Amino acid sequence: MGYGFGAVFAFAVVAIGFAAIALTAGRFLRPNFPEAAKASIYECGEKPIGTAWMNFNPRFYLVALVFVIFEVDIALTFPVVAVFKEWVAFSPRTGLIALAELLLFTGILVVGLAWVWVHGDLEWVKKLAELDERPAQRPAARKAA
Repeated sequence: MGYGFGAVFAFAVVAIGFAAIALTAGRFLRPNFPEAAKASIYECGEKPIGTAWMNFNPRFYLVALVFVIFEVDIALTFPVVAVFKEWVAFSPRTGLIALAELLLFTGILVVGLAWVWVHGDLEWVKKLAELDERPAQRPAARKAA
């Protein structure tokens, strides 16, 4: 019974050995002519303009996160919709339960989207007045004692 895994182990050892030999041979047989042009950053065939360290609007992460959440919603909804007719044919109760779960799942995501929307986090550029909603508090004048 243990001999079946021996063949798998032997195959894995041969595969890893073959990969190691191929990589080692490639390292010693390849031509190596280092140049400054080869070490420069490749940017779509063009010379890089400026530095790679640039200011990036952090709002993009929130928009991207909302996008990913709804992509997952679509990815999980399609299989349910594909077999929904079979579930209803099997039992109307099973179909109603699946529909309720699907609506609850989508409803939770819609509530999250509404929350983000109400807080204005989907607006790419906020107005200066919205950023500073409360006026700056000035220190109270000290009374002469």
